[in-house]
Amino acid sequence: MEDLKQKIRNVQDFPKPGIGFKDITTLIKDATAFKQSIDTIANQYNPADIDVIVGIESRGFIFGAALAHEWGKGFVPVRKPGKLPAESIREEYQLEYGSDAVEIHKDAISPGQHVLIIDDLLATGGTVAAAAKLVERLSGNIMGICFLIELSFLKGREKLKRYNVHALIDFEEE
Repeated sequence: MEDLKQKIRNVQDFPKPGIGFKDITTLIKDATAFKQSIDTIANQYNPADIDVIVGIESRGFIFGAALAHEWGKGFVPVRKPGKLPAESIREEYQLEYGSDAVEIHKDAISPGQHVLIIDDLLATGGTVAAAAKLVERLSGNIMGICFLIELSFLKGREKLKRYNVHALIDFEEE
């Protein structure tokens, strides 16, 4: 995956000083690299084992929707508070300074459905752990959680020990 890793632009001091932002726009604008990333994700799972794909706002929508289309599966968005129009449930999680939350429609996952959760990046794991709790509150079975990028130095995977977690690209340091 080194070729895909080279497609990720690092933007220093964004969104605040000291952060090295991993910009995926340079990868997704490259048709070959984008297709390779979707194909690689697809090859990690058996589509027959997945009923629906959950993508986390906002860049998880890019990869989740593309994979859902390729497999002929439904796509469910997990969004920031106040963005979903129908009745939803909410899960809060802690940030370094304060808290945030994500939401999902109450009717998005049927009990027993097999779910693959996708996001672009695993950092501290708070957002995806909250999304997983939402899926489980709706009685969905999480078959896997997949990321394009993992910032392993932030140890976000520790919050996801009970799940099958896969990342295509690993950044072991800032």
